[in-house]
Amino acid sequence: MLPNLPFIALRAFEAVVRLQGFGRAAEELGVTQSSVSQHVKLVEEWIGCRLLVRGPRTTVATREGRTLANAIASGIGQIGEHCDKLRHKGGADPTITVSCAPGFAVSWLFPRLIRFDQRHPDTPVSILTDPSPVGFATGQADLAILYGMGNHPGLHVERLLDERVFPVCAPALLNAGPPLTSVADLAHHTFLLDELADIGGNPPTWAFWAEQTRQVLPLPARSRRFGQANMVVQAAVQGLGVALGREPLVIDALRDGRLVRPLDGIAVSQFSYWFVCPKAAMKSDRILRFHEWLFQEAANDPQHLL
Repeated sequence: MLPNLPFIALRAFEAVVRLQGFGRAAEELGVTQSSVSQHVKLVEEWIGCRLLVRGPRTTVATREGRTLANAIASGIGQIGEHCDKLRHKGGADPTITVSCAPGFAVSWLFPRLIRFDQRHPDTPVSILTDPSPVGFATGQADLAILYGMGNHPGLHVERLLDERVFPVCAPALLNAGPPLTSVADLAHHTFLLDELADIGGNPPTWAFWAEQTRQVLPLPARSRRFGQANMVVQAAVQGLGVALGREPLVIDALRDGRLVRPLDGIAVSQFSYWFVCPKAAMKSDRILRFHEWLFQEAANDPQHLL
């Protein structure tokens, strides 16, 4: 082993590359941005070459930086695999910990999780609802369901669910509120908006939907903002306004009639939901059980409703 290997600094560097930013890496690791910057500086000085190209909004790894980040992620995965085997050999808790955003957990994962519990009662699942990606190096999560464009180098990444967006509202809003038969009628309604994190790309906003469906979007009568996607869904169900429904978060509410689509036009988002875990985790029987069940649930989503 190389002498004085800076493990903590290497882990911070890998997080910066994977998340493409010092701020996001600091949030994941639970430290200050300045601390992450110092760790990265230490790694670059220790290696002896430039590993990152720093920009105003994102940070991109050099070729050498990508190679090193992938090696760190792979090594962490192997460590996690061996620790997992030792833990279960010693009779440790077999719980699978899944990290995902609160909106996805509440609106999609929780309603389905009982079926996994019924099928695999000896494999409990714990959900860690964190809006930012969790580093597997910390041991907080076994796997994650992450929202974005699937850019997670060094990890096992599979597209789980695509995202399409379209207006939704409660049936009661159509019965008791102003008319809503055309896009122009949105001028008399309240827009329900969620705060989308800056993860690059073109976020699925009302403006994005209008552009993709070639609609002229009027100014709404008013707007209400919510911090989480599941709160937007709940507000729409309660008839508080019109939301831009983000599939798959609204699919269950459409299926049971709590929400309806008052207008035509579906826009395909640049973003998706991704199954992400260390590569070595895919050798674990319990992770494979959850993976098989999860993708089967995704395949069973009622696409015909749209």
